[in-house]
Amino acid sequence: MEQKEVEKNIVQGSDNIYTQLEESINNMEPVENGANVKGTVVQVTDDTVFVDVNCKSEGKIPVAEFNGELPNVGDVITVFLINQFGKNGPEVSKIKADEKRLWEDFKVAFEEKKPVSGVISSLTKGGYIVNLGGGITAFLPISQADVQKVDKDEKLLGVKSDFYIERLYGNGKRNVVVNRRKYLEEQMNVNRGNFFDNIKIGDTVKGTVKSFTSFGAFIDLGGFDGLLHINDMSWGHVIRPKDFVKKGQEIELKVIRLDPDGKRINLSLKHFTEDPWVHLEEKYHVNDIVKGEVTKLTDFGAFIQLEEGIEGLAHISEFSWTKKINKPSDMVKEGDDVECMILGYDIQAGRVSLGLKQVTENPWDSIAEKYPVGTKVNGKVVKITNSGAFIQLEEGIDAFLAGEDLSWTKKVKHPGSEIKVDQMLDVVVIDCDPENHRIRVGVKQLTDNPWKVFADQYSTGDTLEGEITAINDFGIFVKAPCGIEGLVNKSNLSDDKNVPFEEAVKKYNVGDKLNVFVVSIDVAKERVGFSVKEYKKAQARAEISQYMSSTNDDGAYTIGDSLKNQQN
Repeated sequence: MEQKEVEKNIVQGSDNIYTQLEESINNMEPVENGANVKGTVVQVTDDTVFVDVNCKSEGKIPVAEFNGELPNVGDVITVFLINQFGKNGPEVSKIKADEKRLWEDFKVAFEEKKPVSGVISSLTKGGYIVNLGGGITAFLPISQADVQKVDKDEKLLGVKSDFYIERLYGNGKRNVVVNRRKYLEEQMNVNRGNFFDNIKIGDTVKGTVKSFTSFGAFIDLGGFDGLLHINDMSWGHVIRPKDFVKKGQEIELKVIRLDPDGKRINLSLKHFTEDPWVHLEEKYHVNDIVKGEVTKLTDFGAFIQLEEGIEGLAHISEFSWTKKINKPSDMVKEGDDVECMILGYDIQAGRVSLGLKQVTENPWDSIAEKYPVGTKVNGKVVKITNSGAFIQLEEGIDAFLAGEDLSWTKKVKHPGSEIKVDQMLDVVVIDCDPENHRIRVGVKQLTDNPWKVFADQYSTGDTLEGEITAINDFGIFVKAPCGIEGLVNKSNLSDDKNVPFEEAVKKYNVGDKLNVFVVSIDVAKERVGFSVKEYKKAQARAEISQYMSSTNDDGAYTIGDSLKNQQN
């Protein structure tokens, strides 16, 4: 009995062992080539990781396949079974296992339109190569690389990001194409929506200076932009946004305007402090003399800070009463402390108009006393134009000399033919207009007007001897003894009506002396008319008169003869 019980127990024990063995075999993961399988790390050396994949021997994986993250003995890892009956034992791969697993994940992500992670690793024609891990790379077109135009291609290298898969296969092969822009735009919309839901006007937010424009700076608030307008950088005048913020700088700003429909956000730096313009009228008044610091020079003037946040502009025209200022730096430089006068202000526009010259005496206020009409001065020719020249009477005071005031008798076509720059010249003041800052001078007025002298010496009907200076199609110019020129019109040249002008004029030459009769005098227009024909008639009348006075009643000369001569 006892022996039978022993035998029975032996049989039952054997059954239990077989049952446990069967359960163990059933629980073992099937092993197939080309599949991912679970394996247990049994040993890690300097160059190899040994993995038990339920084959006769362990698989060997190079340490390099783990990218520096080595497993520990006893860890269960997934590997790709290349060949369970390899020459040196089962051939397995960690990289291929990751690739297979990732590829299955990518198929799901593509179908369900979910993003995947990767790193932009290198440049290629038309875009970038993205490393998605597991030895899988994808092409990222440059147009889909960012939400804004990429100014420098290298800028995105090394960037880790999420991407949407646009394509998995091409021409029957794996050809992955990804899109980063779509992902960023979605995130931007989500972040912007959260911003409008949670932020209100007056709140303080943090952002990073992203880019500049002529009217301000764009601030990255987390994938979407807010605008820091140039007028909201300071209560004072701002010319260059880069003077207040730097690209890449993280700053705090006040939210001053929200427009969810237009997706616009306006930010401010200046609203962290009280508006100094509120108290401007209490502290400053028009015509006050104030002190300030030159903060900025431009082509059109200088900005002068009166106090923190309040800057005024001194226009270049308000620099000097007399000097012509070509550029503001000729008089002031940045950092100078200067005195100036408040000429006006516009609180709403945040503008103050300043003057530098107003703190000094205006020399034009006393110019009429210094240079009354008739004053003779010696000045330097500083500029010549087509119509005249500017004569410097003193530093900053220039007078205008018109070309017509160079000579009484000479027709000056261009002043440069008579005078030169830097030449010292005697002139006389002929007009002084302090209100319009104008002085006119003349050279010819230094001498008597020869036209008036001529009018004093001669009257219509007088005769004189002059010199022919020019002959043209309409007559002959004759210079009188006092220097003026008169015209013998072609109709007044010949006393013979049958002789045309072209024939009559042939017997005259420039330089010849010629007796003429004065037929007209116009001093205002500087014109004198001469006549040879009338001169001859006058001579004939004189001869007749002389003859008549020297003969008696028995003389042979008669009145008929006289009439006949006059008709000729």
